[in-house]
This record gives sequence, C-alpha cells and structure tokens, in this order.
Amino acid sequence: VQLQASGGGLVQAGGSLRLSCAASGHTFGVLYMAWCRQAPGKERDLIAAVSRSIGMTYYVDSVRGRFTISRDNAKNTVYLQMNSLKPEDTAVYYCAASSGGRSLRISDYSYFGQGTLVTVSS
Repeated sequence: VQLQASGGGLVQAGGSLRLSCAASGHTFGVLYMAWCRQAPGKERDLIAAVSRSIGMTYYVDSVRGRFTISRDNAKNTVYLQMNSLKPEDTAVYYCAASSGGRSLRISDYSYFGQGTLVTVSS
C-alpha cells in the first residue's frame, strides 16, 4: 500500500486545515484508515480512525469534537478536517492503513505515508 498525504501548513490558533491522503496498491475499501501524529520529541500517536465500508469513526479525547475523519472509497482517499486548531496540535501528521480487522491502535497499522507538517502558531 502506498499512501500520499498532503494539506499541511502553517495556520494560526483557531484556524482550520484539511489533510488528504491518497492510497494506491490495495483495494481501498477493505482498508481500515487512520491519521496519526508525531510532535517533536514525542512518540507517534493514533488520533483518528475510520472503518472500511460503513465509516464508523474513532477519535482520541484530545481531538474529538474538533477533528473529523472521513473517507471517499470512490477516490481512494481519506481526509482529516481539523478545526479550532491549537498550538499543541503542531506535529507531523501521517495517514496509515490496516488490512486487518478492527484497528484502533497504532500497532494495528502496517502502512504509513510520508507525513505532512502542521504548524499552529499562537
């Protein structure tokens, strides 16, 4: 599976960004998809996931209510709409794919994209 993320950038606190991740090399509809992030000096954490076909979503507490993960199976693309951004959201954001079952932990994911940097200024 190849994953190509885009949409990162510099934004002021309170602003919004939309990340996109295009997948190839696998039947997209059978993949569990997620967004992860890694802040400087910290581990990579899963922050949102979306199931294969019915689009059930999962969020960690720190982003729930501000971020929305979605997928378009016709376009082989997963999105992360980020609203009300905070300086602590500054990180490299990675999309990830899992061909296994229900995948809500970063250890469930075998495929990661190259990452896109999001910087939120105060």
